[in-house]
Amino acid sequence: MVWKPHVTVAAVVEWEGRFLMVEERPEGDAVVYNQPAGHLDPGESLTHAVIRETREETAWGFQPEALVGVYLWQPDPADTERSFLRIAFTGSLTEHDPNQALDQEIIRTCWKRPEELEAHAVGLRSPLVMRCIRDYQAGHRYPLALLGHLLPPGCP
Repeated sequence: MVWKPHVTVAAVVEWEGRFLMVEERPEGDAVVYNQPAGHLDPGESLTHAVIRETREETAWGFQPEALVGVYLWQPDPADTERSFLRIAFTGSLTEHDPNQALDQEIIRTCWKRPEELEAHAVGLRSPLVMRCIRDYQAGHRYPLALLGHLLPPGCP
């Protein structure tokens, strides 16, 4: 068997000490907070994926400016089907479309302080949520040029 982690992207966006979050109910599970995030689609660049996911989950345009980090999370090392490789970006929001429908799992978008997320009764989607915020607060910023996208012509 070949190990195949799920490749995901996330947008870490801060404004006046608060972070853009989505309140979501993934696959009918409990309500949790997460950054705008999702899976990389076939034939898609990592930067295009984070732009698309942010738009789909928040109705905001997103302009990636730097990488915050690359994270491997294995909730249960014995369960190789549930391994996640997350590439977290930071950047700025652009236009907003208040009439856009959000992804089906998204309940709402909101801005939360880190201490609110840690103390809130609603849980976090994964430990990656706070790790990305803490790394962002620590000043972790890496150039987008670290990403090598070798995609066929015409792929986003």
